[in-house]
Amino acid sequence: MRLTQITPFVPCTRLATQIAFYRDCLGFTVGFEADNYAFLRRDDVAVRLVQVDATVDLTHPERQGSFYIDVTDIDGVYAAMKPALDALPEGRVRAPFDQDYNQREFHVIDEDCTLIFFGEAIRDAA
Repeated sequence: MRLTQITPFVPCTRLATQIAFYRDCLGFTVGFEADNYAFLRRDDVAVRLVQVDATVDLTHPERQGSFYIDVTDIDGVYAAMKPALDALPEGRVRAPFDQDYNQREFHVIDEDCTLIFFGEAIRDAA
């Protein structure tokens, strides 16, 4: 017996806008959509978008969420997303960079301020 996947619930104030972001910018496919919920998948990664009341301030530090997506070929993933990411407002994307903890990452902020980390372990060139 083993755990096979974690699928975050991501709150959003405008479901249709978030679906478009995850689909058009990050390359996810919509698997299911209802009035206040959507399930999206890309490869072995999935997210569940849940609409909350539009008055909820998801930018407030106590409500901000984040999640980490491990990838292979991080520079290739970034390059594939780059045309869509370039269209986002300034400050929403941090290009690939190396972390002290031996990960190469890039960061994207979604439409309701959820911070999405994409990362890959840096392999020693030994």
